[in-house]
Amino acid sequence: MTNTPWEAASPRYKKLVFSAMGSIGLGIILTIIGSLSHVRPVVYVAIGFLVIGMICHLIGLVVRARDTRNWRIANGLVRNPREAKNNANEPGN
Repeated sequence: MTNTPWEAASPRYKKLVFSAMGSIGLGIILTIIGSLSHVRPVVYVAIGFLVIGMICHLIGLVVRARDTRNWRIANGLVRNPREAKNNANEPGN
């Protein structure tokens, strides 16, 4: 196993994290600009970017959890629950 979780992360997770950080950062900047200049449409667009960033962040958490679970199953650290359901009716289980 690698030293940091970032080294073990999948490319999809890394793209989602950077997308989330970029859109949230853009949303914060637009919020500041819109509130200082008193332009409501800019603030509404900023809220949209913040929401998109949060959604990307949540999807990234799901992808990271799925990748971690698949890694643990592949390395024999946890038994695959789908196989356990299929083998539940067999004797000896």
